[in-house]
Amino acid sequence: MEPAGGLTVTIGGEAHDALDRLFEQSLPTLGPTEVAERLGVSNKSVYTWLREGLIPGYKVGSTWFIIRDELKDTLRRGANVPRDTGPVVVINSEGHEGD
Repeated sequence: MEPAGGLTVTIGGEAHDALDRLFEQSLPTLGPTEVAERLGVSNKSVYTWLREGLIPGYKVGSTWFIIRDELKDTLRRGANVPRDTGPVVVINSEGHEGD
C-alpha cells in the first residue's frame, strides 16, 4: 500500500513513512494506553474511538487490543481526506419571487 501523504523515506530498500517511524518500536499488538501515548491523545479518546469503530480493535473480556499494522492502515486511509458531509448551499441566480 502506498502511504497517503507525508514524506516517504527508503531504508534498506523498504519505504517508510511517518506512521512507520512513529510505531517502529512497538510490538505487533498494542494496548489503548500505548496508542494514546503514540498519538498524543488521552486514553479516553482511544477508548471512544474503539467503541465507535473509528480505529480497529478487538475486545476480549474487558481488555482491548489493537493490531499495529491495522491501525497504521486505518490512519493512512483517513489522512487529510476531504469529507462530503457538510451542508449543501444552493444559490439561485434568478430573481426572487415578487421582485
